Amino acid sequence: MARDTADETPIENLDQLAASMAAGCKPKDKWRIGTEHEKFGFYHDGHGPVPYDGPNGVKALLEGMEALLGWNPIFDDGRIIGLADPIGGGAISLEPGGQFELSGAPLETLHQTCREANNHLAQVRQVADPLGIGFLGLGMSPKWTREQTPVMPKSRYQIMANYMPKVGSHGLDMMFRTCTIQVNLDFASEADMIRKMRVGLALQPIATALFANSPFKEGKPNGFISYRGEIWRDTDNQRSGPLSLAFDDGFGFQAYADWALDVPMYFIVRNGKYRDMTAYTFRQYLNGAARADHPDAEPDMGDWTNHLSTLFPDVRLKTFLEMRGADGGPWRRICALPALWVGLLYDDAALSAAEELIADWSEEERVGLRDRVPELGFATPFRNRTVIDIARDMVGISRDGLKARDRMSSGGYDEREYLAPLEENLALGKTMSDSLLHQYKTRWGGSVEPVFDEWAY
Repeated sequence: MARDTADETPIENLDQLAASMAAGCKPKDKWRIGTEHEKFGFYHDGHGPVPYDGPNGVKALLEGMEALLGWNPIFDDGRIIGLADPIGGGAISLEPGGQFELSGAPLETLHQTCREANNHLAQVRQVADPLGIGFLGLGMSPKWTREQTPVMPKSRYQIMANYMPKVGSHGLDMMFRTCTIQVNLDFASEADMIRKMRVGLALQPIATALFANSPFKEGKPNGFISYRGEIWRDTDNQRSGPLSLAFDDGFGFQAYADWALDVPMYFIVRNGKYRDMTAYTFRQYLNGAARADHPDAEPDMGDWTNHLSTLFPDVRLKTFLEMRGADGGPWRRICALPALWVGLLYDDAALSAAEELIADWSEEERVGLRDRVPELGFATPFRNRTVIDIARDMVGISRDGLKARDRMSSGGYDEREYLAPLEENLALGKTMSDSLLHQYKTRWGGSVEPVFDEWAY
């Protein structure tokens, strides 16, 4: 999750809000790849979750990473809750249940992205191994109840945890018991943003199937291929979902800003303190509705930037686009997720082919895919095909796009190599969840405990 920002520039008119996102437009040679991935920490002894405090806790892990990397600590009310790279732009942060996240630096190639992920995992192990901590690449916590899951001392999460049960049935599970891999990508113009947004939204359920990796809950199968995908169907539908307005005529930066204005806020930050603003939409805040409770708080651009970071559509718009539909997974998937979307969206011929693939899909069909894929995965029916057929088309287009990019590694390989895990799933006709469930029913003897050894980083 993004670091909260401070920008005291006053909001004087609504044009500023759309302009803040339009400021992300940049020429193709400046496009970058920013990859984020989350992982569950656990103790090797007993497979329990890792609390914040204690000599072998998350705080100790962060302090060890600070000493190893020399990155700047990030504090919340005097407690370390993350690290920021002062040179490269990356960061380490904590999700609500202690999920350990790397927000990667903006990089030019997938080779650099994969190297960054490998270096990070090696560094984390260097610090975590002496503490008895391991990390698990799944989309859903496989064992612990919500009550057993630790709570990280981040002020924004306290506000969110109080609010989530009011607006959906799965918000707390989303916060405390899920992990994702996400990629952040650039756009050249408003028109380019719209093309990429529409392709990203339409194909996000297919990515959910390709990365489905969350079949367990509290030690048993949960009935879904991507339980994380199911969770997002009822978390907070005012701020999440398939963002159907992106397919309307006239969609653009202003339309997204108008939608965001009418979504309830979570917080503002003043003097380092978080204030609960869930009673107001951002539009109400701009119109003075909060002055009685917060007479010293005038809306500023930092408030808007933070508000944009608390919206959760399947593709999120800031000064870049965030692809948000994938479960967390093992290390090869950290490279595969950005590879899939870079191949689709960063080559114009591939983007045109992806647009053609989805061109005649109706809103009902797009929403239907999103609703059914979490349970059925590759077997989800679509017209006279199934999702695995669409996934093959999607990966094939991405492969062509990566070939056209022609970014070579030092070993002489182009970026298509990072699609290999997805191509293996397609060849087998099985998602990662299908494989996990098979192991659970056979070799693991109805226990999830082996997942902590066999699927750890």
